[in-house]
Amino acid sequence: MTKQLLIYEKAVPVTRKRHGDVSIKAGNDYAFAKGVNSVPLMATEFDLASNEYAIVFSGEGKDVMPAVLLGIRDGENLYIDENGGWNAKYIPAFVRRYPFVFASQDRTTFNLCIDEDFPGVNRRGVGERLFDAEGERTQYLQNVLGFLQAYQAQFEATRAFCQRLTELNLLEAMQAQFVLRSGQRITLGGFMSVNRDRLKSLPGDSLARLAATGDLDLIYAHLHSQRHFTPTAERVVRVIGAGQTTETAKTAANPQKTAATADA
Repeated sequence: MTKQLLIYEKAVPVTRKRHGDVSIKAGNDYAFAKGVNSVPLMATEFDLASNEYAIVFSGEGKDVMPAVLLGIRDGENLYIDENGGWNAKYIPAFVRRYPFVFASQDRTTFNLCIDEDFPGVNRRGVGERLFDAEGERTQYLQNVLGFLQAYQAQFEATRAFCQRLTELNLLEAMQAQFVLRSGQRITLGGFMSVNRDRLKSLPGDSLARLAATGDLDLIYAHLHSQRHFTPTAERVVRVIGAGQTTETAKTAANPQKTAATADA
């Protein structure tokens, strides 16, 4: 499998034959995600994520999905420091499931895959084994499967939520413009947001359904999260030199289109 899912370099199916003696050494180094400026977000994550990130929507048609904004330039995650540490309390599940991922050809049958290029993959017995001496799944691998199965269920629920927003015509293309403390102006585009006026003008029965399903809470969390646009943009000050032009920042400030449409 080629690199199709943002942070995965060499994702292959987990099998006893290939990975019977493999161990996984996990840690707090998130350097594998330093090249993405947004990652998909599940609906159940909105509450926690909205406290630290700007939540946006991207994609088209049935592929519309939420994402958290991690940077304002292509290939740059402003939440990862020089030591690979994640500078936020909440880490999106898309990142936490790495180096594992489900792959599917027909969206009905899913195979557990692992990115063999992850530095923590080893055959030295360091960390957690995937299979025991008898070739059976370890409790660690069972826990991984449970986490990804729950993630997949939330992925489908989140897709359904986004389709309801689309059907109600609540999403619109958006641009965010900032003036940083340095005086630099940055324009961020390539994403969608819920239109507040359209939301207010919905019929009472539609609003009641949104409230009953919990969708209205998700919408408010999304709108509330937009206060993080400027703090996220301010993180780039330590990276962008004072002499960089506004136009350079503009052309680089488009969230990756693939981020919100990456399969679960």
